[in-house]
Amino acid sequence: MTAVKTTCPYCGVGCGVIVAPDRTVRGDPDHPANMGRLCSKGSALGETLDDSGRLLRPRVDGAETGWDEALDFVARRFANTIAEHGPDSVAFYGSGQFLTEDYYVANKLMKGFIGSANIDTNSRLCMASTVAGHVRAFGADVVPGVYEDWDEADLVILVGSNTAWCHPVLFQRLVAARAERGTKIVVVDPRRTATCDSADLHLQLAPGSDVALFAGLLNHISESRHLDAAWVATHTTGLEAALEVAKVSAGTVAKITRLPESDLRAFYDLFVSTERVMTVFSQGVNQSSAGTDKVNAIINCHLATGRIGRPGMGPFSVTGQPNAMGGREVGGLANQLAAHMSFDRPGDVDRVGRFWNAANMASWPGLKAVDLFDAVRDGRVKALWIMATNPAASMPRVGLIREALEACPFVVVSDCWNTDTTALADVVLPAASWGEKNGTATNSERCISRQRPFRAAVGEARPDWWIISKVAQGMGWGDAFTYRTAADVFREHAALSAFENDGVRAFNIGAFASVSDDEYDALTQFRWPARAGRENAGRMFAGGGFFTPDRKARFVPTAWRAPVAKQERRFPYMLNTGRIRDQWHTMTRTGLTPRLMAHQDEPYVELHPHDAMKLGVDTGDLLRVQTAHGAAILRAQVTDGQRIGDIFVPMHWTDRFSSSGPVDRLVSGVCDPISGQPELKATAAHLTPIPTLWRGLMIGPETLRESGFYHARIPVGSGPAQRQFYEMRGWAPLPDVAELADWVTRFIGQPQGAGRVELIDPARGTYRFANVVDGRLHSCLMLSSKAQFPPPERSALIAMMDGLDSEAKLRMLSVVCESAEAAPARRMVCACFSIDRTQIEQAIRAGRLDSAAGIGGAVKAGTNCGSCIPELKEILRNIQVGA
Repeated sequence: MTAVKTTCPYCGVGCGVIVAPDRTVRGDPDHPANMGRLCSKGSALGETLDDSGRLLRPRVDGAETGWDEALDFVARRFANTIAEHGPDSVAFYGSGQFLTEDYYVANKLMKGFIGSANIDTNSRLCMASTVAGHVRAFGADVVPGVYEDWDEADLVILVGSNTAWCHPVLFQRLVAARAERGTKIVVVDPRRTATCDSADLHLQLAPGSDVALFAGLLNHISESRHLDAAWVATHTTGLEAALEVAKVSAGTVAKITRLPESDLRAFYDLFVSTERVMTVFSQGVNQSSAGTDKVNAIINCHLATGRIGRPGMGPFSVTGQPNAMGGREVGGLANQLAAHMSFDRPGDVDRVGRFWNAANMASWPGLKAVDLFDAVRDGRVKALWIMATNPAASMPRVGLIREALEACPFVVVSDCWNTDTTALADVVLPAASWGEKNGTATNSERCISRQRPFRAAVGEARPDWWIISKVAQGMGWGDAFTYRTAADVFREHAALSAFENDGVRAFNIGAFASVSDDEYDALTQFRWPARAGRENAGRMFAGGGFFTPDRKARFVPTAWRAPVAKQERRFPYMLNTGRIRDQWHTMTRTGLTPRLMAHQDEPYVELHPHDAMKLGVDTGDLLRVQTAHGAAILRAQVTDGQRIGDIFVPMHWTDRFSSSGPVDRLVSGVCDPISGQPELKATAAHLTPIPTLWRGLMIGPETLRESGFYHARIPVGSGPAQRQFYEMRGWAPLPDVAELADWVTRFIGQPQGAGRVELIDPARGTYRFANVVDGRLHSCLMLSSKAQFPPPERSALIAMMDGLDSEAKLRMLSVVCESAEAAPARRMVCACFSIDRTQIEQAIRAGRLDSAAGIGGAVKAGTNCGSCIPELKEILRNIQVGA
């Protein structure tokens, strides 16, 4: 094959990617989103093309079958359920991993032909509050700005966004602007994250107090006479009501946010004195029980100053998923209709129905994600189709979600891999994955890009739009689902966006409604709206033109209310969950890549040194995190980046990777009353130290379902040679020596033809067991019950896995143990180029380096996505202090 230009399947930046014939991946220098840059995850995409674990054939009740049989079975069961219990007894749950064409067909089937709006998506967990806030203020779900604003702003406020880790390509664009133009950066976040390393001011506010912060800013704008009165009068309504609610002093805001009043005044003065100001927000704003009000509190400040839609100005939502925006365009959420139409706007239901020639058009909103799964659990929804997502690990109150799926009479799951959710399905359908799919996706700046296939689908995997269309045909609606290609779907989607659209709807790509198949294949990225010509659209709303009936924006009164979750004697800590640098969602893709596991290879709970001292724990110790919804045992990571009383746990690890997962079993299902987005950033919690009586290191099976001790699985190597390492810690005593061998065999087995090697030293509390096959270490478990004799470091054991002398097995094992115990741990810092801390420290000392740029020149660390630069600076500081 020739090199293929496609789009990254991770975050909402929408980076262009070039895949070479050997499947190596590099950034597309011609794509405006990234101009050749990729983050650590994007750089490792080629390593995720391992087909082990992929779904290859349809399964019904656990048995493989053909597509005709599986599709007929699904169509029949859904039709029978609807006939017996009505349209609202069935539901779809989709994903921001869908391409727009997949989303469109799923939405059309559910809302236009089944006759229910019970189709929601994991984007409900991601950006639903932004959607609601945009609609309230602008009359449409529109991001006003473009990525060029990151280059042109004089002040960028990052709210609830660890941009350096979660959107590193955009963050490096901002850092470059700071170096070139002196751009000021303010970070608003309860945690001190890697993003704060580049900030001029960090407002480490109390969780859930953002509305008060921005209400205070709106009041300050008014009192300091920085309102743009002419622009407000011409293009907005509702300012007086918003100001009435926002009449709070800086002192009151300081008490609510727990920030120094001097920092507040510095922030407020910086905002009003800077014309080109952009406010970027993400999950810390959205994933909140007051998320919609947070969005509108931010937008209010930009409307009040007229700083919107002009270069370097405006509110800017950065999306978490690669096509959350595309899903919003086709009405993928339960409260939306396709093409930015609405159940609330007169005529829209009829308009969509006529365009589709719909057999049974839904006429009211459906169930949003949390409510949808509650309905599955209580029996109102009796047939559920889950597509391209893993709610058995990612939804809040995961324990209840799993109960719901187990109780549901009929569950279908379409996915690429075996997941926590496929394990609970009656029917599993193999879907095409990245590299096999063909379609479009929309990034955070309204830019639609092509995702192109560069290899054939594995096994019998099929595109999601094809699977859904076949089920629709089986249910009797074949005439409406005759698509041959993704281009057919795209043309219909584009045509609907222009249908009876006289400018009252923002989303319009009607210029592409008649593209040929060849033009679709060659389509280059463009920003919408694209009504007539195919020119690239730019910023919106500088001169008004909002999508409300009077074309004016709406100020929304946003009164601060205390977070639903409250710290109390029983639960004195506030739990925050979120992403880390090198992982993605529930690790079904990134977990395949060992180098993405190397920076943070185990789940953890971050806490402040004051709280650690009070609990008597240090980094590496075990803590039980308990909430009203569940519990998990995690290793402590002590850092002064946390506020006292706050804790943070990464969202990614599931029970396929760790006994601590899924982390979302800890999180409540409390939702924003407007958007329906659940609160994932503030759950009251309790911490209990757990004594460690023994530690272990194992090379073992790919799955370990064991809750009697802590474990975390870390894959090493790739393909057939990949090994699964487990870090283990126990709080109950090990079995007696006489029973220990049988206990160990539960985990590492004893393969046919294996030689078992045992090295037991009760006096030192060390117990070593290994299976050796053909002179190579097949599996082993090394246990230590005394702190002064820990298990070997994983890095040393990895180096000694191959080429061992089969005739000296006992000597081999003892050598492994002794040399490995003395070996230092080598922690990965730069995942893009696989550069560990030891290499960096050696380069600093050898070259007398004094800057991150110097380190980059010596070993390349930090020269790609830049997300490790804060850690490089920390290593430099530590060495300089030590010197």
